[in-house]
Amino acid sequence: MARTAAATTPPVIQRLPLTTARITLGAVVKRVHLNKEYVILEKDGIPVAGIMDADELEDYLELRDPKVRAHIRKSNDEYRAGKSRPLEELRAARPAPAPLKRKRRQKP
Repeated sequence: MARTAAATTPPVIQRLPLTTARITLGAVVKRVHLNKEYVILEKDGIPVAGIMDADELEDYLELRDPKVRAHIRKSNDEYRAGKSRPLEELRAARPAPAPLKRKRRQKP
C-alpha cells in the first residue's frame, strides 16, 4: 500500500472558506485524492466540515466497527503475549512446495 510514505510525513491540513471551496471544488477534491491532503471547510472562520480521501474515510469508518476493534485488540494482545513469529521463521517452517510433474504426451 502506498500509505506508508504518507504515514511517515505529517498530513497536510488546509483550511478554506466554504465560499472558496465551492468555487474551486474540483481542484480541492483532486488535491485531497492525489496528495492525501485534508481540507477543513470554514464558515465565518468556524470549522464546519472536512474533506478527506474516500479510501481513508472507509478505513476510518471500518475502525469504528466494534467487531473490527475487538479483532485488532485481540491481535495486539496475542502479539504482546509472544504468539507471533518473525516472517523468516515462518517461511523456514513451511514445507517446500512439491515439484510439478509434467505429463508426457503419448505418441499416436
